[in-house]
Amino acid sequence: MVQTSASTRTVELITVDTALAAAKAALKESRSQGVGVSIAVYNSFLTLIAFVHGDGATPHSIETSKRKAQTAASIRRPTGTFSDNLAVALPLASGNLLTNLGGGLPIRFGGVHVGAIGVGGGTVEQDIAIAKAAIGAIGADPID
Repeated sequence: MVQTSASTRTVELITVDTALAAAKAALKESRSQGVGVSIAVYNSFLTLIAFVHGDGATPHSIETSKRKAQTAASIRRPTGTFSDNLAVALPLASGNLLTNLGGGLPIRFGGVHVGAIGVGGGTVEQDIAIAKAAIGAIGADPID
């Protein structure tokens, strides 16, 4: 919940324990699928809270997982949803901080945005499924 006054506001952020639980759940799901991935969890201020580079994950998955989580935390919706004309322009304009690769999901509790998770290293479908499993495991609002 965001509380405001004339001069200040309060923003709720994902806790480190919840971020670690999400990363652990994503790692468990990736293992059940037999895919090595990297997992990044950011809060809504775009601060890295938890990160895992799973066994067998490729080196590039480190950055893709982070970019996916940063993008989902920033835009507050799943990655992979940019229109075609923005899919290339936004990464270029943001110094590659934003990505259109699927696998980044916002994390909300009771409709309140607290951060995001990004999974990289599998297929887009695997990354999305792993991120959704993590969100479900921590009791966050489901993402359609």
